[in-house]
Amino acid sequence: MQPGGDSGPDILDRIPVPLYAPEFAANPHSFYAAMREKFGSVVPVELSPGIAATLVIGYRTAVAINNDAERFRADPRVWEQDIPADCPILPMLQYRPNALRSAGAEHARYRKASVDSIDGINLYEVDRVIEEIVVGQVNTFCGDGEADLISQYAFPVTFAYLNTMVGCPADIGQQVARGMAMMFEGNSAEEGNALFVAALGDLVNLKRQEPGADVTTRLLEHSVELTDEELVHQLVTIYGAGIEPLTNLIANTLLLMLTDERYSGVAALTTRDALSELLFTDPPLANFSITYPPQPVMVDSMWLPANQPVVTSLAACNNDPEIVGPYTGNSAHLGWGTGPHACPAQDVAYLVAQTAIDQLFDRLPELRLACPADQLHWRPGPFHRSLASLPVVFPPVRTRF
Repeated sequence: MQPGGDSGPDILDRIPVPLYAPEFAANPHSFYAAMREKFGSVVPVELSPGIAATLVIGYRTAVAINNDAERFRADPRVWEQDIPADCPILPMLQYRPNALRSAGAEHARYRKASVDSIDGINLYEVDRVIEEIVVGQVNTFCGDGEADLISQYAFPVTFAYLNTMVGCPADIGQQVARGMAMMFEGNSAEEGNALFVAALGDLVNLKRQEPGADVTTRLLEHSVELTDEELVHQLVTIYGAGIEPLTNLIANTLLLMLTDERYSGVAALTTRDALSELLFTDPPLANFSITYPPQPVMVDSMWLPANQPVVTSLAACNNDPEIVGPYTGNSAHLGWGTGPHACPAQDVAYLVAQTAIDQLFDRLPELRLACPADQLHWRPGPFHRSLASLPVVFPPVRTRF
């Protein structure tokens, strides 16, 4: 019998599903369907070899968990005490003094600083900034007649905008990019984390000497008086939650629009329709919103252990047959998360993605995939829904924009 006197199965007794496997990355929705059939709304998984977690795939269950900050806290410090330092996903999950990995009054303080600093972004300026970035980026490949829209477009456009948003110069930005790549790929993740944090420390020092109209300066000047370490880790959240998900949002929406006839022709659906559909049916950050219950807790007749990650599958929950049939165009999805840890920059991210996609099609309207869609490869990983590449072809454009 489990704590509290209620009997029920223990999720630790079930064989876990490996979310890091290439087979999962290739076709996650078939895995979600099989999970639902076998386990119900909560599923034993491994995020990395030997790293156990619970994956929540029921929509209503996920909303309840993500809005219950007392029983499901975002602070991982007890959990990570037993995790090897070289664990490839540790930099993604470990405690940091920021809003994403904290709870209670600590979380409220960090959240206020982050939200206020992001709210200071002038949304009317985003179109202009993105257009300038897009012109420079498209000019690097428009004469070639072919491109990889991830490495040559979605990633560099996203990264350039985030650098502008936080006031990061190119030299520091290059170090940030290197560290981020090492962390997300799981290769030398510990070294990548150290490089990432050191580069952001350089950025904080720079903005202290040369303040500007940017998020970093607003964080520095905020009334909650963040320490230098806290400032660095607010920026960790901005880059970590911005680069990979926003790159994937742009790239995966481009894939949808290039392969679905509803997005071509005179009466075509819009880019905004495509973004909303993708966030609902196949969100770019597929499994995240991680919490660590401090006590054993029963969820949908299943006991979950204390201090083990509980991961929300945004993708599986959005496609829960109990709440949704085919995509209907509404925005009741969990693509941005839900509850006190929901993405505070979703308006900015949405606008950046929409503008980047529209600007690309304006300049290269005859884009088409360079290979059949079923030959594209998806990067393995427990959290993202990310193509390895998105090759396209188009009539070369010799005139620079």
